[in-house]
Amino acid sequence: MISELKTLFDYYEKEKGIDRDKMVEALSQALLAASKKSIGPARELRIDIDPDKGTIKAFAKLLAVETVSNPWEELPLAKARKIKKDAELGDEIELEVTPNNMGRIAAQTAKQTMLQRLRMAEKENLYEEFKDRTGDVVSGVVRRFEKSDVVIDLGKFEGMMPGKERVATEDYNVGDRMRFYVKAVEKDTGRGPEIILSRAHPNFVRRLFEFEVSEIGDRTVEIASISREAGYRTKVAVHSADEKVDPVGACVGLRGARVKNIVRELNNEKVDIIRWKSDPAEFVREALKPIKVISISVDKEKKQAHLTVSEEDLSKAIGRRGQNARLTSRLVGMDLIIEKDEHAEQVFEGQMGSAVQHLVDALGVSADTARLLAQNGMADLAMFAYADVEDVAEMLGGDRALAEQILAKAQTNAPAPSGE
Repeated sequence: MISELKTLFDYYEKEKGIDRDKMVEALSQALLAASKKSIGPARELRIDIDPDKGTIKAFAKLLAVETVSNPWEELPLAKARKIKKDAELGDEIELEVTPNNMGRIAAQTAKQTMLQRLRMAEKENLYEEFKDRTGDVVSGVVRRFEKSDVVIDLGKFEGMMPGKERVATEDYNVGDRMRFYVKAVEKDTGRGPEIILSRAHPNFVRRLFEFEVSEIGDRTVEIASISREAGYRTKVAVHSADEKVDPVGACVGLRGARVKNIVRELNNEKVDIIRWKSDPAEFVREALKPIKVISISVDKEKKQAHLTVSEEDLSKAIGRRGQNARLTSRLVGMDLIIEKDEHAEQVFEGQMGSAVQHLVDALGVSADTARLLAQNGMADLAMFAYADVEDVAEMLGGDRALAEQILAKAQTNAPAPSGE
């Protein structure tokens, strides 16, 4: 066992880089637990390992007493004085209690302990190498799945992508090579240090832009804010202090090459690049383009913006399941209250009311009939000169007699053609 133990220490120290003192400490603790079964619950039991000689001994500190009542903790005074001549009652006497089968116990324990120590050392090395890499993008291969988590092979180490950091629209298969954002390197977990990876984090997109757009890398263009619903859509606001630089054009690239590379990495996630504005109202307008914002008021204290859009643009501004409004709100850092513009509708209703009243007076028809005619484009008497009975009857639900009456009245009251 002496030669085997020395060989074991030498191998793990030279080949695996594990400190010999740490190996001795780990093996001592493991042997202490294993030896208690053979030696018993001896008082202050300790294991002494000489890594150079490869020897292992067990010692216990027993109390010198006149009459032994607990052999695990006490030693007869006469026997104590054979070990220490001037021993007195109550003295602590260190006694070797190495069992005969210590070699077998050590052989069973040593290899398992060294493997555990190796795994621990590898994880400690992992933490030391990755502790300053939070925020980096790394490349790895999908290795296996642990429930909803994905274990990623990073070469020397493994990373973990938790279920919440996955992208819902992406499929992950063993052997797939992908890029990942290093969200955190956690030291104190139940399984030791872990590299937490993500493909859903907004900063993953930020880092991809930094790699792809040289102007962002050299700070000519800066990303002011970013909002993302992973797998579906991302909004990125950019600006430049240099008036000669077009920040949006720099990010899009020639014929869209730069943004296409990013979209490809994100599995065709939609990416909107927006020009950042220092004025909150103008920033909201930019973020919602091509939707036209009719009016906007900003409450900076409440971080709230109230805006109106046309009825046609309302659903687009809100987006499917509210996605466009949510992303825009996060991008600009304000709550958005988006409403339909009522003024345009009021103007239209006023114009329609005037047209209806004009037809009622000129044609002698009811308001309902006049509204039907106006809604079908017949708001002006001059239009009746180009209409026939069948067209007007169709507008009125097939009432040909009423159509003939209206056309006759319209011809009587129609203004004279210009030039006569």
